[in-house]
Amino acid sequence: MTSTFPNISISTERLVLRPLDEDDVPALTEMMNDEQVGAWTSVPQPYSEDAARRWITENAPAERLNGRGLDLAVTEFLTQRLVGVVRLTKTNWHIRSTELSYIIAPWARGEGYASEAALATAQWLLGDQKFERIELRTAADNAAAQQVAQKIGCISEGVLRSACIVHVRTEDGTWADVRSDYIVWSLLPEDLEGAGEQLAGSDGFTSWN
Repeated sequence: MTSTFPNISISTERLVLRPLDEDDVPALTEMMNDEQVGAWTSVPQPYSEDAARRWITENAPAERLNGRGLDLAVTEFLTQRLVGVVRLTKTNWHIRSTELSYIIAPWARGEGYASEAALATAQWLLGDQKFERIELRTAADNAAAQQVAQKIGCISEGVLRSACIVHVRTEDGTWADVRSDYIVWSLLPEDLEGAGEQLAGSDGFTSWN
């Protein structure tokens, strides 16, 4: 029998992580069309409202129901504004492991939201859900994403050489693929101690499939 994540909300001091909703389509579309999202992730560019709606209404529910993962909207507690998305993918219920990735909206960067959302998700996974391992993968040149991984207590396990694709703008304004290394990070239950003491700072992007 396939295990699945519950349809839950996670609250922090400043954020609420909740299931994606169709009302998120305009804000999600705007966020995904950001230049940095295009550079560091595999999100198709340009990103349309139809693509956002399919993700929210079809892809995200299917991923959860099939046990493969979970997609959560990250919103500000006071304004309810969408500030980002957290994803859990490649979930293995037998060994209780999953891969965590995230995107933060351009206007919300520098507020520590990526670290706060990632840590809250990790605490829920390793605590309430009894997971034993969370994995993050960051492109080698993405220093901001690496800082987030370090802030939430992740341990760097090594480098996967030439294992991912990042994107750069060409002279004609189109995107070109560039191969890069992945840095692999892991977070185990014993790594969480003290991880929440200092979270203010940079935001970044982990791998996004």
